[in-house]
Amino acid sequence: MADEKKSKQRHRVMVLASMYPVVALMLILVACVELCDAATVVDVYRLIQYDISGVPFGSRFSSLNHHAASLSFQRGADLSRSVLILPLRELDIGFVQDYISQKQSLGGLLILLPQTFRPGNVGGGSQSSENDGFRNLLAQLEKLLVHGNIPFPVYFAFENEETDAMLADVKKNDALGQQATATTGGYKLVISVSEPRKIASPTITNIQGWLPGSRADGDSNQLPTIAVVASYDTFGAAPALSVGSDSNGSGVVSLLEVARLFSILYSNPKTRGRYNLLFALTSGGPYNYEGTQKWLKSLDQRMRESIDYAICLNSVGSWDNELLIHVSKPPDNAYIKQIFEGFSNVAEDLGFQVALKHKKINISNSRVAWEHEQFSRLRVTAATLSELSTPPELLENTGSLSDTRQLVNEDAIIKGVKLVAESLAKHIYGHQGKDIKIFADDSSLAVNPFYVRSWLDLLSQTPRVAPFLSKNDPLIMALKKELEEYTAEVSVQHESLDGSFTFYDSTKASLNIYQVASVTFDLLLLLVLGSYLIVLFSFLVITTRGLDDLISLFRRPPSRKVKMA
Repeated sequence: MADEKKSKQRHRVMVLASMYPVVALMLILVACVELCDAATVVDVYRLIQYDISGVPFGSRFSSLNHHAASLSFQRGADLSRSVLILPLRELDIGFVQDYISQKQSLGGLLILLPQTFRPGNVGGGSQSSENDGFRNLLAQLEKLLVHGNIPFPVYFAFENEETDAMLADVKKNDALGQQATATTGGYKLVISVSEPRKIASPTITNIQGWLPGSRADGDSNQLPTIAVVASYDTFGAAPALSVGSDSNGSGVVSLLEVARLFSILYSNPKTRGRYNLLFALTSGGPYNYEGTQKWLKSLDQRMRESIDYAICLNSVGSWDNELLIHVSKPPDNAYIKQIFEGFSNVAEDLGFQVALKHKKINISNSRVAWEHEQFSRLRVTAATLSELSTPPELLENTGSLSDTRQLVNEDAIIKGVKLVAESLAKHIYGHQGKDIKIFADDSSLAVNPFYVRSWLDLLSQTPRVAPFLSKNDPLIMALKKELEEYTAEVSVQHESLDGSFTFYDSTKASLNIYQVASVTFDLLLLLVLGSYLIVLFSFLVITTRGLDDLISLFRRPPSRKVKMA
């Protein structure tokens, strides 16, 4: 009985002892969770990567696995194993320029943007001095990054509570003058993505709609045509954020509303004009208006020769009292005079001004500054209506990070639509010099603010960098469907982008933020666990074999001489 009782007691002790490792494992897991916080996941957007004639530009890498650092370090510090976090509101453009121009080592760059620049943020044309300062700073940064060859990953993200808290902690640690490492601990930023691949055969897509005019009985001559054109694609530092609300979402919205208004007039044979109206949404705008050039050359020669004039709409959503009409032909040209006088008279009736700006094109140079210059090269009279006084440089200001819904004032777009629609109507119906408003606010032909707002909101949430749009992209299908609603004979033209441009994928990723402990704590944890295991082992030996057996394990074994004796 005594032996059986001892056996049961020993069994209970062993069962209890066997539970200790399980408890220990749970404590270890809890400790690890506390030491390396569950990852905070943040959406990030990669700097564009592209080549021009084999010359590399933009960010050449995409993966990240480094500790976070702030601007607390001096210029020239070795940050090859750190991701530098730069909030736009604290940006030192010279600091970034040093690391790019001097090819200094940097593990990665994370730029934090204010929430006001998030695509789709509706602000109704907010123009505070602070936002203007941010836009100017962001424009400098984009120019530096887009036209540089960056040998490290560059990402953009939007400020939120998680990034603010992380940055505050990083600044505290960096203020001590010691970079975060595996030894010191800190925050680790990880982006696990495959290396970027070339986009095979990128395409540009043009969409064309047609409103046929009315011929007089017995008239066999081809009717003259007026073309209304707007480029819809964008280009910016981060393709996944390049929505171009003003450049050129405002132009696209204006074209669609003008098409809607004239579709009402042309649906009735009694009010159909003796002009054909041709509406074209072109692609390749940032790439020398390549889509416009290819679309024009694809037109039948008779059709091209029938174009009386073309009006191109470019950035008409952020202006107050004046729009500019840019032309290539001399201002004293009869056609240019007629166009300008028609627009000027309508603008005066609407309470603002238009000014004429002439820029002669250089036929020997393939570079064009404005979309209408592609028409001028083919001897077609054309003009560009824009709030911009100077044309954007190649691959600049056509969908920048600051060109968001906040920048655009829908009232400005509505005024621009009225200007274009009334000017075209006076020209088509011969009402020049007459005090007639066809598109009056209280008429059935009034501009529809809801239509303007809905399309502007959609475009302000939709990145439109051409190489990343497929032939059947939802946006292209939506634009095609909209033109089909208001025009006839809608056609879509797919063309290959100029082969000198090469683009790479991987434009968006998820950033995992880990708070990791230092090696010192790891050593302390190891010491605690080692002590625990020694105590557990001693307890098991004592309870199962007795104290004498435990002591004997630590005794020095007898020497050979003693054994021989």
